[in-house]
Amino acid sequence: MKFFSLAFFILFSQFVFAQNINIIPLPASFVKAEGVFQLNGNTILGMNDNSLLPQANYLQTELSKSTGIAIAVDPDEAKAQIDFRLVKNQMVEGAYTLTIAPGKVTITSSDSEGVFYGIVSLLQLARQQPAGNLINLTAGIITDAPRYQWRGFMLDESRHFFGKEKIKQLLNWMAFYKLNKFHWHLTDDDGWRLEIKKYPRLATVGGIGNHTDSLAPAKYYTQDDIREIVAYAQDRFISIIPEADMPGHATAANKAYPEFSGGSIPKYENYTFNPANEKTYPFLADVLKEINGLFPSHMIHLGGDEVALGIQAWAGKPAITAMLADKKFTALTDLEHYFFHRMADTVISFGDKVLCWDEAAETDMPPAKTIVFWWRQNFPSQLQLSLQKKYDVVLCPRLPLYFDFVQDKNSVSGRRWNGQFFNSLSNIYNFPDRQLPSDELQSSQILGIQANLWTETVGSEKRLDYMIFPRLAALAESAWTDAALKNENSFDERLRSDLTLYDKDGIYYYNPFEPSLHPEAIDFVPRVIIKSPRHDKHHRNGHSRPHHVHKKDDSPHSASGHSHSKKHKKHS
Repeated sequence: MKFFSLAFFILFSQFVFAQNINIIPLPASFVKAEGVFQLNGNTILGMNDNSLLPQANYLQTELSKSTGIAIAVDPDEAKAQIDFRLVKNQMVEGAYTLTIAPGKVTITSSDSEGVFYGIVSLLQLARQQPAGNLINLTAGIITDAPRYQWRGFMLDESRHFFGKEKIKQLLNWMAFYKLNKFHWHLTDDDGWRLEIKKYPRLATVGGIGNHTDSLAPAKYYTQDDIREIVAYAQDRFISIIPEADMPGHATAANKAYPEFSGGSIPKYENYTFNPANEKTYPFLADVLKEINGLFPSHMIHLGGDEVALGIQAWAGKPAITAMLADKKFTALTDLEHYFFHRMADTVISFGDKVLCWDEAAETDMPPAKTIVFWWRQNFPSQLQLSLQKKYDVVLCPRLPLYFDFVQDKNSVSGRRWNGQFFNSLSNIYNFPDRQLPSDELQSSQILGIQANLWTETVGSEKRLDYMIFPRLAALAESAWTDAALKNENSFDERLRSDLTLYDKDGIYYYNPFEPSLHPEAIDFVPRVIIKSPRHDKHHRNGHSRPHHVHKKDDSPHSASGHSHSKKHKKHS
């Protein structure tokens, strides 16, 4: 009994101390010790393995930028006051121990990623201290490991383009919060944002326009830009996963190369690729081959969603009818699945994994090579089907992980579910444990969680920041910290300190504590603001579509009873 009481006391003490340490995401444990470590310009950083030199240079650079303190890097570990140590212990990938003693700081891990996360925690502690030539760090031991190995964020740049420097700033903050997967949505109806050497018109023609201005000059990333951003992310232990949407959401690509279009129906012009044109497959295989060469993550997201919106353009075409008969298919969806499976085989032939939205779970993909992204929270059956088929799964349901949904009940621009539900900081923080049954959460097939930001209503950096921050911090703690250790009050207190850091970095953020300090950044005025009183009454919950025209809609925007569609994901 005494042993049990002592063990409980130790665990409780670690929990209490962890709640008081100013780090997001909250570490697994922090045991406070006596004294402080003095970080100053005479501090020397060393390591027991020269493979950690890039991480040493990262800490040196970031300390100089954030605190003005320049420390020296010397691989001779004997001289070090900050010591990086690789050990052979079997630890969870990304786990680390950060020991702060009066005379020395030691970061220990079994892999360089864990050392990096120890550095991030050290930087967070340092950045919270007053600026000066000397920083005092409280002594103690942090022992930490991530809950999930997939801690992701997705940005849609097809609809509105933000550019290289903004992406780097976002990657910096992802690293600061120990997020490690950047899902980059680069192609869709409104624009193709990636240079393909063999088919240059994809970028130069397909890159013309955006969601709100079809005549805007072409904007896209060159392959040199991509390489630079990928390397930047790798330095921060972030894998970039490109998405090239198919067979739907292909309007921009078909604008550049109309010979591969699957046809048009009202509201969905050239929306799909043509599955009956045998030349479509080598065309897309060439595109995917170049994408594979640019992104070393060994993962390509093929989309595979919302094809039903434009699939009727295939109906009745002689080549389609002949293909259905030849393949003994009974429905157009069979042809959709055939197309997706064939392009997935191409990706797999590169040695890459195929990533897809949850519609593609209905396709018989090889489980060991497939990751399904469950986004339709109103279709839990799709999550269950994915798990039954032994697919790995990333959880990214619209509620609460779509950051294009508003985060405050008083917001006027952005999406709501049923005209009422929105994605608050609290709902994100408490995901997934309050939303999913424990048996699903305990499945080894659940890789982790990811937030997605679609940019129909986001056309400026200011609004982009407003929709991401501080929800990115809540996402990070949900993805990293064990559910038993999470404490929302503690998170709120730690978050207050980070708001000052957002200010220093020029981030325009939603302030959850005093919303009036940062009024909502609105790029496109919703109709509810500019329409007649009669229209306002129809949208009496204060939310509707923006003034620009959307091609499709997936959730009700008011209490007027708009129907749900099984296939709509992206549009507000």
